[in-house]
Amino acid sequence: MRKSILSFIIIIFIVILVAAIIIVVARPWFLSNNKSNFITSGPFVRGLSIALIKPTFTAAAYHASFYKFYFVHPTIPLHARKNITSDLNLLSSPVTNLLTRSSSASTIVYLTKHMRTSLPKSNTHVLTDEDVDNGGIFFVNGSNKYDILILGHQEYVTQQEYDNLKRFVANGGTMILMDGNVFYAEVKYDRNTHTITLVKGHGWAFNGKSAWRSVGERWAQETSQWIGSNYLCFSCNVTFANNRFQFKHHEEQYLTNPNDLILMNYNASIANKDSKPTKILVATYTLNYKKGKVIVLGIYSDDIIANNKFSRYFDSLLLRYTKI
Repeated sequence: MRKSILSFIIIIFIVILVAAIIIVVARPWFLSNNKSNFITSGPFVRGLSIALIKPTFTAAAYHASFYKFYFVHPTIPLHARKNITSDLNLLSSPVTNLLTRSSSASTIVYLTKHMRTSLPKSNTHVLTDEDVDNGGIFFVNGSNKYDILILGHQEYVTQQEYDNLKRFVANGGTMILMDGNVFYAEVKYDRNTHTITLVKGHGWAFNGKSAWRSVGERWAQETSQWIGSNYLCFSCNVTFANNRFQFKHHEEQYLTNPNDLILMNYNASIANKDSKPTKILVATYTLNYKKGKVIVLGIYSDDIIANNKFSRYFDSLLLRYTKI
């Protein structure tokens, strides 16, 4: 009887020992292979590292400067070869942390709290355009410091910021664009004076001595290749047959890359005075670029960021399309 009990105990001990060995050996494999497209909770799953990028350069451009210049010189046609040498001081503006409706103030404030509540195991950080321009989204070895970047109305960016964001995605990162009208104009940033100055885009180019009419969207073709869409319009009559979030036309992106994977088509049309409305493809979509991906809402989400239906939809995108 005693031998039977002793044998039973030995068997149980061996089973427990083998199970422990299996767990120790298999754990690294589990961790390296448990990177599905769903955000889950569990003892072996790490939290996401997320950075919200405040569009501080765009805020500066809208702050009593660039748009005063645009309004002072509105009638010069795009093909005109006329150099403007007056009011050039308006093409530079100080950079601050003050955001407005034109620079995604609602989105940044809301998501800062929302992400920490909906994804409590993740680390959420708030950066600025200056940080991205300075390479703050990378480690010293060049690898990505964050899993996800969330941008707002990044209408004005530097060449370095544009390149860094593109590199982040190419490295394997996920970049989410909340608002339309992104990467529309190039500015340069002076770290000593903390000011931005227009370089090219939004219909103008500026070399520091004179300004002249130029392209609308600064990197239109390149942006189409890795972002998958381009800026639609502001002063036009756009309607949406599929509008479950009840938003109004503001500033949208229209799809220009055949590799875009459409997640929600808003069935947009542009009304013309002398003809029938023209269909235009405005949608929420995802696009793979090298090792990473972009997720583009396609609409101006800042207008509806606190809408319950939209908030749930945004969370579902995180759950479905971001890596852990």
